[in-house]
Amino acid sequence: MPGTRNSGLLALGGIALAAVLAVLGHLEVSDDLNPWSLTVSDFAVSDRGGVIDTAMAVLAAATVVLLPALRRAGAGRLAGTLLVAWSAGLLAAAVVPTNEPGLPMDTAAYLHRYASVVAFLALPVAGWLLARPLGGRAAGWLRGLALTSVLLAAVMVWSAYPGDRLLIGLAERVLILAEVALLAVVAATLAGHRVGGVAVPRGWEYRQLADVSREVTPARGA
Repeated sequence: MPGTRNSGLLALGGIALAAVLAVLGHLEVSDDLNPWSLTVSDFAVSDRGGVIDTAMAVLAAATVVLLPALRRAGAGRLAGTLLVAWSAGLLAAAVVPTNEPGLPMDTAAYLHRYASVVAFLALPVAGWLLARPLGGRAAGWLRGLALTSVLLAAVMVWSAYPGDRLLIGLAERVLILAEVALLAVVAATLAGHRVGGVAVPRGWEYRQLADVSREVTPARGA
């Protein structure tokens, strides 16, 4: 399916671009900001509308690109809804800033926080649900990364409240890495692999080919 493959490749390009922008955003901020104790949002607020906010918007757009291809792959409505929630949460967090480090949280900061929470929780659940329709090796990776993301989210919650923000920046960045990797697995699976210029079917494609084969195979004795 050329459309499915193109969607996967386009999404992979967007994910790679978002990763590069996020790294650049960390290099451009003040040396006074500590990535181990401050979140990505704390870095982004120091450069409103900068590359980190752009990276979040690009990642959201890359996810949206995958939605039609996932529907063709047999993904359920709930998985698609969760991916929309992830994208919307990313966009909201990019548009609505958190507070400057050390300042009391205002309404915008709370909106930013809960938009981020929705995004962080929606993607691993979507990844778990996508494991079955995508199938193959991707299923194991998606389930593993989904469980890892949930565990890291729990670590981050502990750090934010009883842990007195101990290494919250580190916990969040590892969580983001796991979730971006999950999204990349989805995109790469849809993009597929080529061997000698021929696309190799993956999971759900094998099932479709099997159905077609049964339809065109002549009945015995005909």
